[in-house]
Amino acid sequence: MKMHSMVKSIALGATIALSGGLTGCASIVSGTNQVVSVETMHAAAPLAGAVCKLENDKGVYYVTTPGTVTVHRAYGNLNIKCEKPGIPVGMASIKSSTKGMMAGNILLGGFIGAGVDAASGAAYDYPALMQIMMGETMGMPVTPVMPATPVVVADTAAAAPR
Repeated sequence: MKMHSMVKSIALGATIALSGGLTGCASIVSGTNQVVSVETMHAAAPLAGAVCKLENDKGVYYVTTPGTVTVHRAYGNLNIKCEKPGIPVGMASIKSSTKGMMAGNILLGGFIGAGVDAASGAAYDYPALMQIMMGETMGMPVTPVMPATPVVVADTAAAAPR
């Protein structure tokens, strides 16, 4: 029976070591940074030379189109504003997506690793190529401006029958 107990202990130790080694899986595999390409379009044609500011909750990044830039991965949207003199500004808000590795972290017992990947941004990806349409605002919430309307208060004394 001692041999069976020793085998169980070794198996348990190997399982714990494997689970510990898998924590932070996405951060080890692909890191917290991502290279993205940005292109600008105007009147259905490519437009070169626009300066774009990319911003998420992890930082601010700049690129001249067409070009690539390294951004820090994050859960939040990547907001982009592209400008070129004489051309209307183009803006977009690009959502990040959760990588499949995040589910692997959770399934294999790496809750700590999943938490690390989520906090560091390593669990998320942005599209590799982003096309910004100049003169348009894409994917950004727009708050409608309600025109001021006069408030009409009825005179109840004048409306009452005599």
